[in-house]
Amino acid sequence: MTPGLGSYAFRWSIGHRDRVPSRPMTAMDVLDAAVGLKMPVLQYADNMRLHEIEIAKIDEIATSARERGVALEIGAQGFERDMVSRYVALADQMDASILRIALDGEDAARPLEDLGEDLRGAVAEARGICRIAIENHFDYPSPQMARLLDRVEDDGLGVCLDVANSICAGEWPAETVGLLAPRTINLHMKDYVIAPDPYGVGFRVHGVPLGEGRTDMAAVLDALEGRAMSVIYEHWLPWPGDFSAAHEQERVWTAQGTAALSDILAAR
Repeated sequence: MTPGLGSYAFRWSIGHRDRVPSRPMTAMDVLDAAVGLKMPVLQYADNMRLHEIEIAKIDEIATSARERGVALEIGAQGFERDMVSRYVALADQMDASILRIALDGEDAARPLEDLGEDLRGAVAEARGICRIAIENHFDYPSPQMARLLDRVEDDGLGVCLDVANSICAGEWPAETVGLLAPRTINLHMKDYVIAPDPYGVGFRVHGVPLGEGRTDMAAVLDALEGRAMSVIYEHWLPWPGDFSAAHEQERVWTAQGTAALSDILAAR
């Protein structure tokens, strides 16, 4: 298993939705960060929007990654056939071995046979370029994802297993891991806590530095049985109130988290 860095480790420094800093991190900045953290893998997720970057700049990023010994992976949000085709082409251009696709609520509403047919076409298009890893995202239940994978049945398709996302879908992480681990080809590792509201009005789930929360990292890795794959570090740093604080806390959390992840994998 190989440790890696995900671009969502810099959610606030890159910018997300209506919260965009005056100087957002670029794809090259994120690559520089991966090199500085000695991460051999970098996964650009959908927050990087690679399809909006000029082709020449994509070539520059890919060349720099090759020269600096960083393997690239890329990702998109939602299964829209034309967009997936664009990302397969980007994977080819960037020598990316994994195309991670986060399925969302609209995908969950589609009949399995329709989505499965589209996935078969995408996997065929990607063959010889990259493998497609569909992520258990907030609004796509893991049992439905397992049925989808059974319907497609192709070695070019697997799971990008996120250890915490499916809490939103009403699943405990151990349930999600147990169901999806046999199909997993890419792993997202993060940590979280479930904190009671101080006034007793329910609770909330939020991120904490790796190793300080509920994620049972040893159990997750045991379930994957040491199979070769990248283990991508992400985190759910809550918005701290301003971009200066966000940038500093992302820097600290990411340095600590990637170091902890590397140590955990090296010890196995």
